[in-house]
Amino acid sequence: MFTMLLALSTGAIVGIVAGAVVLLLLIIGIALYNGLIRLRNAADEGWSTIDVQLKQRYDLIPNLVETVKGYAKHESETLERVMAARNSAMSATGDAKIAAENALTGTLKSLFALQENYPDLKANTDFLDLQNQLKIVENEIAAARRYYNGTVKALNTKVELFPSNIIAKMAGVKKRSYFEIENAEERENVSVRF
Repeated sequence: MFTMLLALSTGAIVGIVAGAVVLLLLIIGIALYNGLIRLRNAADEGWSTIDVQLKQRYDLIPNLVETVKGYAKHESETLERVMAARNSAMSATGDAKIAAENALTGTLKSLFALQENYPDLKANTDFLDLQNQLKIVENEIAAARRYYNGTVKALNTKVELFPSNIIAKMAGVKKRSYFEIENAEERENVSVRF
C-alpha cells in the first residue's frame, strides 16, 4: 500500500485530501442543516400545541361570560372587554398573537375579580366548573409556552452560532420570538380568591 501511495503523484494526493475535506465539510453541513430543521419543526410543534390550548381557552370564555352575565348584569363593560380581547386574540397571528394573548389574560383577571362583588356567583357550580376547566387549560398553556420557549432558545442559539449560522442563512431558517409576558403589571401576582 505504501508503494502504491509513493506511485501516486503529488497532484493526486492533493486531490484525494481535498476530496476528503470536501466530503467532511458536506457531512458537517448536512448534519447542521438537519439539526436546524429538527429545531424549527420542534418550534412549530410547540407553537401548534399552544394554539390547541388557546382554542380550548377561547371555547371556554363565552360560556364563562354567559354564566357571569346572569349575576353581573351591570358589569357589561368588563364582559365586552373580555369578549373583544378573546376575538382579537383569535384573529391575531405571529408576534401580534403574543401581545393579544397577554391582553386576554389581563381581561380574564378582571372577569374573575367580579366574583368578589357577587357572592352568588362564587357559589354557582357552573361558574366554578368553568373556572376549574379554565385553570387546567391555563396550566397546559403555561407548559406549552415553556416547551415552545425552550425549543425557540435552542433554535435561536443554533441560528446564531458559527458555523450553523451559515447553513441557517442559506436554508432561510430565522430566529423566532419567545412567547413571553410583555408588560410589567402582568408579571405581578394577582390576588383573586376562588
